[in-house]
Amino acid sequence: MKQQDSRKGVSAAEKRTRLLDYFHETLTFHKLQELEKTVPKEKGIIQQAVKDVLQSLVDDGLVTVEKIGTSNFYWSFPSAVQQAKNTQLQNLEAELNRIETTNADLESKIQEAAGDRQDNSQRQELLKQLQEAEALDAQYQTELKQYSDNDPNLIEAQKRYSQIAKDATNRWTENIFTFQSYCVDKFMVDRQEFNRNFNIPEDLDTIP
Repeated sequence: MKQQDSRKGVSAAEKRTRLLDYFHETLTFHKLQELEKTVPKEKGIIQQAVKDVLQSLVDDGLVTVEKIGTSNFYWSFPSAVQQAKNTQLQNLEAELNRIETTNADLESKIQEAAGDRQDNSQRQELLKQLQEAEALDAQYQTELKQYSDNDPNLIEAQKRYSQIAKDATNRWTENIFTFQSYCVDKFMVDRQEFNRNFNIPEDLDTIP
């Protein structure tokens, strides 16, 4: 069925959905030139936008491209899309598990390092940030359950949450470095000895 742009235009997410629907409706192979000719008529996506929308789907693994001879052929089948979604969901869950593990480990290390020492503002700030991170993690878990594999917004949500998860992990990696430096400077602890005592890998670093 032909779909027309509204006066306000079509969002990037909607364009992706329409183009992916076209592949699943036709269930065949297409060249870019063909798509630029038929998709504007069938799905209401302007010709100039077809190439960029197509590339975004290829980048996310929702559309497959293969060069045959001198031409690129594109295709997408529902089963492959489902697999791509499952993979993205698994990656997201892995990132969330990683945050939970980091949070739990950091909390344990803070309590262990504090021991009988007097309370201080920096430790309080670290604990406050840890509580905030745990609350944010719980929020992600709740929102994640609201999505299903058939939700057209799942892919965009997964990308957004993956970035949030990575940022949170990097933030806590920086917190570990901050606490490490505090103990080294305040209590004259050798940095390598600190890492060994708290099982911190020497190659610990932020995620690029």
